[in-house]
Amino acid sequence: MEQKIYPFEKHQLPISKVDPDALYVMEKLRAAGFTAYLVGGSVRDLLLDQKPKDFDISTSAEPEQIKKLFRNCILIGRRFRLAHIRFGQKVIEVATFRSGDTETDELIVRDNKWGSPEEDVMRRDFTINGLFYDPANQTIIDYVGGYPDIQKKVLRTIGQPFIRFRQDPVRMLRLIKFQARYGFDVDPPSRIALLECRSEIVKSSPARVQEELLRMLESSASEPFFRLMTEHGMLHLLMPVLGEYLESSEGEEVYPYLQEIDTTFHAPPNQPLDRAILLSCLVFPLLEKRFQVRYVDREKVPHLGEIYQEVHQQIDEVFHPFFHIPRRIRGSLASILTSQYRLTPLDKKKNRKIRIPNDPEFPKALKFLEVRCCIQPALQKTYQEWQDAVTSPDQPVRRKRRRRRKPSRE
Repeated sequence: MEQKIYPFEKHQLPISKVDPDALYVMEKLRAAGFTAYLVGGSVRDLLLDQKPKDFDISTSAEPEQIKKLFRNCILIGRRFRLAHIRFGQKVIEVATFRSGDTETDELIVRDNKWGSPEEDVMRRDFTINGLFYDPANQTIIDYVGGYPDIQKKVLRTIGQPFIRFRQDPVRMLRLIKFQARYGFDVDPPSRIALLECRSEIVKSSPARVQEELLRMLESSASEPFFRLMTEHGMLHLLMPVLGEYLESSEGEEVYPYLQEIDTTFHAPPNQPLDRAILLSCLVFPLLEKRFQVRYVDREKVPHLGEIYQEVHQQIDEVFHPFFHIPRRIRGSLASILTSQYRLTPLDKKKNRKIRIPNDPEFPKALKFLEVRCCIQPALQKTYQEWQDAVTSPDQPVRRKRRRRRKPSRE
């Protein structure tokens, strides 16, 4: 496809919306004789009048050349050699223009062959992510028809969708992600290829897929994303237990949790929810069903050890066999879920005195109870009692017992 250039008069994207540090990086690269453009998601989001999460740059400079220009630069990655330029907590990611074989359906395992801007675009996933923005003259550079696709709200792969999905199956996940986030239509060839190639997703890196799922839980579009994942049979391949549950009528109980984290807990001035709290929204409805069947229906009350064991078994079942949740997140998730049965005990008869546990994860458990309150307003009184107890100056602090030192042998 031939190159098309859209001037400011056409796209109306003001340069003032581009991160000043990204502008500085591009200007410094150009001053050193290199080509440098804003690329990908940031251009897409700016054209959609949304605030980009990151501002990524593509350049003709190679990684080592970038590093020589910026003292605040580190190089990362093997499969994708990238430069990260740090400005405090902010990172501007800079990648060298790459080329690659887009006609073979073999999995991409290395991707450090340098190329031209046009070759670089042809490697990308969807046309809406294949646009360059040149701040020097405020133009949009389009090799793949991405600009009109944004106007028409269409998702279309760059190149043959069957080939592109087999090269990198995570692209199928990203297709569903963009459909959920923007409400765009998927063009027929991409939709057919998604259904034909979906089993390829299990060949992907579990870490990459897991990160995409976590980002969607943080995105304010998790509810439509998990509906689409279920509808396309993708979730059943990655998380069979959760996929089967969401395909049943009982699975509708999960979506109110996702709706709340997308809306109530995503809107300012709320701080982003911890990832363990977000994952609790997927596991807790299944855990409630588990306790109902194994204990409540049998008029049994589990003790703390049984609750702890059931929680860990439920976590294993939900994320088996594809995912391996990092130990820190898994520990926090287990603590949050176990604590729900301290906050709202299954035994309704006993009047328990509120005692704040000496658990660093307890504030997260209380936050998840707040999420539950939005779905079950009857829990609001319980939540407020615990919240008042936490903030009360008279609340005793439970300290860990010190372990006695064994007498030394002389």
